[in-house]
Amino acid sequence: MEKVIDASPQQVFDVLADGWTYSDWVVGTTHVRDVDDSWPRVGSRLHHRAGPWPFSLQDASTVLVCDAPHRLVLKAGLWPAGEATVVFTLEPLDDGRTRVTIGEEFAAGPLRWVRNKLNDLVLHLRNRETLNRLSDIATRQKSQR
Repeated sequence: MEKVIDASPQQVFDVLADGWTYSDWVVGTTHVRDVDDSWPRVGSRLHHRAGPWPFSLQDASTVLVCDAPHRLVLKAGLWPAGEATVVFTLEPLDDGRTRVTIGEEFAAGPLRWVRNKLNDLVLHLRNRETLNRLSDIATRQKSQR
């Protein structure tokens, strides 16, 4: 899934690097409980709550790769459902725009074994909305500079 955002890779990455904003743009994340001071360095964690109350789950996402402002790879936990590897790739385009690609694969747990067309559609829709929200924040911050 990809989207062209009217902001530079650094401006988009600045949103990714602010762990406290994740509940604003990551669909399904309802609350950020804590963010390691070293976020988004490799090994740092963002502690979140996901899913609707009263069924929401507490877990954490861990940075696996950080190549600012081009790439961020996270291990996103949602146990007992499982965990996913999420890859954000930022490619500079003309006129200060950025092509942002998000890839998400279930890496462990029951969700890894339940892949079907319905799940793929839901994940596609979720990631499209996530990129739309990321774009809104990055472009709003760009206009405030």
